[in-house]
Amino acid sequence: MPPVKNSAQKYQTAFDRAQANGGVALAKATSVNAKLLETERALTLSQGLPDRPWFQHQIYAPGFYTGYGVKTMPAVREAIEQDKWPLAEQSIAVVGKVLTNEAAAIDAATAELEKAEQ
Repeated sequence: MPPVKNSAQKYQTAFDRAQANGGVALAKATSVNAKLLETERALTLSQGLPDRPWFQHQIYAPGFYTGYGVKTMPAVREAIEQDKWPLAEQSIAVVGKVLTNEAAAIDAATAELEKAEQ
């Protein structure tokens, strides 16, 4: 199972447990929201996208040639569309690292929820 999906399923299980008994554990888990904010930030990189360093989100961004039309995994997709295979391979590795970072951020939120249940 991919790490992000596995992490998301673990978070959902912890959330469901925390929500039980009237959500007492959720009320105690004040730091979970801060951890959840980090999950979105984990999808960005400060160096941005190839040829567009101002777009830092690695999972979605306006397409380089599509104006405001959103492209998913834009660095990978646009490199493939332009037959820039070395850049595509490099971008795949970058997106893989971003997704690994995302899994770690979700795991941190899960740990906060589990701590609140104790």
